[in-house]
Amino acid sequence: MDTTTHHPLYELFTQLGLPDSEEDIRRFIREHRPLPQTLNLSEAPFWTPSQVAFLREQWHADDGDWVIQIDQLNAALREHPAPEDLQQGGGA
Repeated sequence: MDTTTHHPLYELFTQLGLPDSEEDIRRFIREHRPLPQTLNLSEAPFWTPSQVAFLREQWHADDGDWVIQIDQLNAALREHPAPEDLQQGGGA
């Protein structure tokens, strides 16, 4: 029997105290990727101490209520930006 609670990604953003609309989530990921593979998600410089504590606690929790969403966010932050997301340089 699966007793794990499945949360949508926006609820993880809510838990982290971040704006949680679809556009807000896309913007957050766009602004913070690509996160280096050598850096643990919870060690990224953009988290507050309370966000770090939440991510670490939930990642290592036995029940794993937030593990799927944390893993989804981790994967999204590791992706390289799509070409259309790259800012175009103003050549002169």
